[in-house]
Amino acid sequence: MAAKFKKGDRVIVVAGEERKRGGGAARTGQILKVYPDEDRVLIQGVNMVKRHTKQSARSQGGIVTKEAPVHISNIAHIDPKTGGPTRIGFKTLQDGRKVRFAKKSGEVIDV
Repeated sequence: MAAKFKKGDRVIVVAGEERKRGGGAARTGQILKVYPDEDRVLIQGVNMVKRHTKQSARSQGGIVTKEAPVHISNIAHIDPKTGGPTRIGFKTLQDGRKVRFAKKSGEVIDV
C-alpha cells in the first residue's frame, strides 16, 4: 500500500487536542518524520511537549521543548490550490507514474 503522508507534506490538524490548543484556528505545519507502524507523524511546531533532560556530553540539561507525534486520523493534507483540508487519492499518469492528488481540486501533490 502506498503512503498517503510523506515527509515534507503540508498538513493541517483537524481533530484532537492540538485542534483545541490552536484557539479555534487549525494548526498547520510540515511533516518532519512518519511512523508508519504506529500510524503517527511528527509535525513541525505542533504538539509541543516539555521533557526534563539530564546533562550529557552533547547537550546541556534542563527543560527541552520538542514535538511529539500526532495520530494520522487527526490530520489532513492542505490542498495546494485552495489551502484548505482535503483528502488524498491515487491515480496513474499517462507516463505510468502513480501519483497522489488532492480530491477537492484535482491537483497533483507528488511532483
